Amino acid sequence: MIDSLRTVVVGPSDAPLVVVMLHGFMMTPEDISPFARSIGVPALWLFPEGPIAARPVGRAWWDMDPAARAAALARGARDFAHQSPPDLPLARTALAKYVDAAAALAQNRPLVVGGFSQGAMLLVDLLVHEPRPLAGIFLLSSSRVAVAAWPSATEPLSGMPALVSHGRTDADLAFASGEALRRALTDRGAAVTWLPFEGGHEIPLQVWRSVRKFLVARIPPSRRGSAASSGSSEGVTPDL
Repeated sequence: MIDSLRTVVVGPSDAPLVVVMLHGFMMTPEDISPFARSIGVPALWLFPEGPIAARPVGRAWWDMDPAARAAALARGARDFAHQSPPDLPLARTALAKYVDAAAALAQNRPLVVGGFSQGAMLLVDLLVHEPRPLAGIFLLSSSRVAVAAWPSATEPLSGMPALVSHGRTDADLAFASGEALRRALTDRGAAVTWLPFEGGHEIPLQVWRSVRKFLVARIPPSRRGSAASSGSSEGVTPDL
């Protein structure tokens, strides 16, 4: 456990980089943690588990009604920008405590936080409300959420390196929602690397390779050593 969340830990405790990655809706840390073993980055990975049981399976950062979700998906790919989940503030508080605990664990090492889908939405929500001095963020197949409640500060993410990816044929979260997320981060001062790809709601090989490159760039040059040259050989295509 780190803070109050069950965590899958991968990698050596003395690695020169600490990475937190948040899973998506109806997933568990075990769905994505295997990639940490094959991505070839000298890092300590932390995969926290969402605090809520998702319906019908897996975990979540905030609850979604299955019937309402199915009805929304039947209408087409979604954009969460104007949705305000009632338990989002509690999820934000839980993530804030977790990120602070991870920062204490990292000590003087760079801390990068990323997420897929719902996990990435929550990370952005936290950072626009309560910025943290992270070494970088990566947001995979995601969207803005509850933008009406975002503070008016113009550049809370000033200089923050950010990798944002989204599939052009994503049937769960509209490609336009990924583009809007990219623009929102840029407007708030983040240094965004935008990675659109031909695919759906997934993390394909080309994205993992870009995540690897992004992470290696966050490691101090004197501590990079010889990272493996190959990443994962497969993609993961979880649901949101």
